[in-house]
Amino acid sequence: MIERYSYPEMKALWEAQSRYDTWLEVELLIAEAWAELGVVPKDAAEALRRNAKVEAARAIELEGETPGKEAEGKAAKRTRHDLIAFLHAVYEHCGAEKKWLHYGVTSYDIEDTALSLLMRKAAGILRADMAALETAIIKQAQAHKWTYMIGRSHGVHAEPITFGQKMCVWLAELRRRVTMFEHAVETISACKISGAVGTFANVDPRVEEIVADRLGLQASPAATQVLQRDRHAEFLAALAVLAGSLEQFATEVRNLQRTDILEVEEPFQAGQRGSSAMPHKRNPIVSERVSGMARLMRGYLLPAIENMALWHERDIAHSSVERVIIPDACILLDYMLRKFTRVVDGLVVYPKRMLKNLNATGGLFNSEAVMLAAVKKGMDKDTAYTAVQSHAMDTWEKIQDDAMTPAELGTYYQAALRDDPALSAFLTPDDIAVAFDWPRHLQHIEVFYQRLGIADEIRA
Repeated sequence: MIERYSYPEMKALWEAQSRYDTWLEVELLIAEAWAELGVVPKDAAEALRRNAKVEAARAIELEGETPGKEAEGKAAKRTRHDLIAFLHAVYEHCGAEKKWLHYGVTSYDIEDTALSLLMRKAAGILRADMAALETAIIKQAQAHKWTYMIGRSHGVHAEPITFGQKMCVWLAELRRRVTMFEHAVETISACKISGAVGTFANVDPRVEEIVADRLGLQASPAATQVLQRDRHAEFLAALAVLAGSLEQFATEVRNLQRTDILEVEEPFQAGQRGSSAMPHKRNPIVSERVSGMARLMRGYLLPAIENMALWHERDIAHSSVERVIIPDACILLDYMLRKFTRVVDGLVVYPKRMLKNLNATGGLFNSEAVMLAAVKKGMDKDTAYTAVQSHAMDTWEKIQDDAMTPAELGTYYQAALRDDPALSAFLTPDDIAVAFDWPRHLQHIEVFYQRLGIADEIRA
């Protein structure tokens, strides 16, 4: 597992003791279900609940698969089977009642049901992480509803937006990811206790139903020796796509922190160093880390999909893979969500720099507004486009010459539009001035806030 990136709660969930404890709880509930049906003596089920326990170290010792330990001990004492080793470790704490432990069931009745439980618990941690990120994004959206900045397409100045709008886009995407995630959690919340090939040959179907109800799971409608792996693939897909959204957000932070843009920055703590060689550096290291880890998350999805194709009623090829990808994916996403939430929550925003960048082209971004104003007055759209574009291209050349300030560029561009014979036949100087009043074109920003349910006020 990715120890370096483990937060304590998620790390503890996937450690061996947690896994064995979850197996034991499933075993005990099965015994109690049998007792409820009159098959297992009630006092035996009670004794199992009272006496049964498991030490992870002992179960691992009995399994005999610890690297470097192959030659130690007698081979007869090494089961080379994790569930049998677990049972033997439990038996050491039980009396005669132990014969009713694991009655009528197979290994993956225990392991798959327990894995569903562990994934649901991991989902609870991730759900809290997502809620924290949503809160941080909403805070920034509300704080910067009217923080103007230039919108960019293809990396090039397009038209004005607000930073709050950008945060609203993030929020809408995150909520879509939450919806996908919740569906995946529902899919994985399945119980399978139906015996060696899923036919209930030696286990009453009511046992499965009783255990599923007590664990808050759904009995699988039909299964083989295992739960089908499309469930697990869907869960990993939800995690990978969520990581992709985090990468999208992080990439935006990285771009906006570039020195030539410098509209936002990650929080930079006292004593933090950006470079071993260059003392001036403040790098978006967490956002870069999130971007890189998203690639790793996508890597976990492919083997999860490949695990779906099992031989007949089950083979074991999926097992070794899942022991790595499921814990690691949960641990990694927990880390990514928590770290990026801190970035969003502490994001340093530079409104003055945003406004400076917005005005850098002297209002070239008003070209669409001028064109549409002319069209409204009766001018052919393609003719209007050509006229406005010709003056915009001329102004672009002036920018490259660096001979004018942004204000002078704006004056130059408006004058060229006013003096154009084709345009002046349809537009008055006042019409062009109104088209250059760009904040008016952001009057519907409030719509995003209303649709997302986070509107804090209506702008006067």
